[in-house]
Amino acid sequence: MIILLLLFLPLLFLGMIGGAFRSLGFSGWEILFLIIASVIGSFINIPVTQIAGGRNREYQFRDRFGRIAAMHDGPDTAVAVNVGGVLIPLFVTLYLVYYILSSPVFFPQPLAVIMGGGAGILLVAGITHAVAKVVPGLGITTPIFIPPLCALLCGILFSFGDPLAAPPIAFASGTMGTLIGADLLNWRHLGKIGAPLVSIGGAGTFDGIFLSGILAAFLA
Repeated sequence: MIILLLLFLPLLFLGMIGGAFRSLGFSGWEILFLIIASVIGSFINIPVTQIAGGRNREYQFRDRFGRIAAMHDGPDTAVAVNVGGVLIPLFVTLYLVYYILSSPVFFPQPLAVIMGGGAGILLVAGITHAVAKVVPGLGITTPIFIPPLCALLCGILFSFGDPLAAPPIAFASGTMGTLIGADLLNWRHLGKIGAPLVSIGGAGTFDGIFLSGILAAFLA
């Protein structure tokens, strides 16, 4: 029974992801591409800057499998942007803005929907920032269910009863709100982490951003 449950859960999760992206207006092939791109992108970090002297030699760099990687041996902390945790959600959010503006049949009041999404992003960012913690040697962590639940409420409240507007507002609130609240608003604290690599939108934050957007859009 336990084995069947373990085999069933990944399929259930993939079905939930597909349902969430479908509620955002994506086709089957687009959903498959986004899922694959998000998973592969979670392993890709693009360096953007360095924190001089921020490295603490007590902390080693571990990849997403927990393996110690022989890299980033210098005295500085490298700051990178995660493809799956930042670029993919940003791309989807920008696409939703374009889709809302160009689809007057489905969204007769596009500016109201976009303003609702903006309000949701600000609210989720504030709440996420309040509960986020800077963990030395690891990064920035957030409680897994608080951002998606807040994004879900934003999708319901700021859609003002429009069922088509709720999923994109919830997705944008969950992804961008978590990214801003957890990572960007804690930018000044990145030097306290001491890790050889700090990934914006990566590691545990990727899970928070990805799950926040997917769960919120699916439930909405």
